[in-house]
Amino acid sequence: MKRIVMAVLLGVFAAGSQADQRFGTGVDVNIPPEIFSSSGQRPPPCNQCCIYQDQNYSEGAVVKAEGVLLQCQRDQHAISTNPLVWRRVRE
Repeated sequence: MKRIVMAVLLGVFAAGSQADQRFGTGVDVNIPPEIFSSSGQRPPPCNQCCIYQDQNYSEGAVVKAEGVLLQCQRDQHAISTNPLVWRRVRE
């Protein structure tokens, strides 16, 4: 009896592996290599940053632009996410 059960199980597993080979279980998707490389692309925009000359600055950063000091601060008029804006620093 054990031999019959073992033979049936072996047959089921063998048939299953042959079905995988005949019909194929994978899906082939051709993906261009550019998808995986970041050359020539900019990083995603920063939601909590101030931007000056294509550089991201965090809250509190100070930059001198054309002789004027600017500080990256929270926008008091914005509701919810509090985006950052450049504000002139009083001297």
